[in-house]
Amino acid sequence: MTRAEFEAELLREGYEIREGEIKPNEHREAHAHGYDARVLVLDGSITLVFGTDRIVYRPGDSCSVPAGTVHEEHTEADGVRYVSGRRSVSPSASLDRSEGDAARAARPLL
Repeated sequence: MTRAEFEAELLREGYEIREGEIKPNEHREAHAHGYDARVLVLDGSITLVFGTDRIVYRPGDSCSVPAGTVHEEHTEADGVRYVSGRRSVSPSASLDRSEGDAARAARPLL
């Protein structure tokens, strides 16, 4: 999926588009967001950890992380630059999910 296609899909689905980066060798401990997130990696790489599952995303890879999904974010020496989408959810939809649910939810979008 190209960046243009990704952004068009985000807009159709009600996401707010942002561009960002995480510096090299950054390690963000387990946390969850109060919004649905989708990410497309532009440069570098990022490893997302969901319980015992570690998934590496490289340029062109995308994923979806539903609100309330507990995860870690790790970059290596190359850092990561990405475009992302955020979409608000109702409070009841952002309850913490089990590790199994999180790993299934954050599978790559192909």
